[in-house]
Amino acid sequence: MQPALALRRKLDAGEIVTGVLATRHFWPGLVEVVKNAGLDYLIIDLEHLTHDHETVAEGCAIGRMTGFPVFIRPPQAEFTALRLAMDLGPCGLLVPSVESLETMQVIQDAVWMPPRGKRRPGGPGNAWVPDFHYETWKTTVEDALIILPQIETRAGLAHVREIAAHPLTTAIAVGPYDLSASLGVCWRPDSPELREALAAIREAGRVAGKTMWMIGNGAELVKQGYHFLCLGEPIASLQSKLTELDQAARGVRG
Repeated sequence: MQPALALRRKLDAGEIVTGVLATRHFWPGLVEVVKNAGLDYLIIDLEHLTHDHETVAEGCAIGRMTGFPVFIRPPQAEFTALRLAMDLGPCGLLVPSVESLETMQVIQDAVWMPPRGKRRPGGPGNAWVPDFHYETWKTTVEDALIILPQIETRAGLAHVREIAAHPLTTAIAVGPYDLSASLGVCWRPDSPELREALAAIREAGRVAGKTMWMIGNGAELVKQGYHFLCLGEPIASLQSKLTELDQAARGVRG
């Protein structure tokens, strides 16, 4: 699983790592667009829209064949949803609303084969391995897999240190909008409650020796010391850029 290993090396070196979360629309060619734009990864979001699974699997295959990291965000942190996401062939998962070590155990069961987990692999994800021996699965897929547990609730925040320290966690992640709602400050990004929560999540990662995945304005996040960045949703970015270009054009005559 070379794409995941390459991304891990960048994270370990403290390099700026950028990607996007494709929620509104996904088509396989988006992998090429994101790669050619110079970004480091793409997440296909299945939490809010159910993109066609064959299309998602094709996007994962393009990432696999070109050495570009493609992740999936499954609908929920539930065994079947996680296992099916793995079968589509990503090199990692952004897992929504992780709240406890019990949730981490569910993730482990879904992404690792026995004896460490309970996964029964199948589907396009099988293309990662040249054979189906356990050691091949472990060394090729499981040991390289990138798992990003999202802290999005008060319960997750209460257990963030244990979640960050779990051996399956590659980097601790956050869902800032949902977390703000859970904290009663939806959507007030500058509220003291949310700022304190984000600081606690980041500190939990630091203590565990892991970085924090953060979504938002990339330049501002880098100034704040983050380096594992999600630049947002690509269609929203397209709309914003088109608005900017339109306003620039209309401003010439004005």
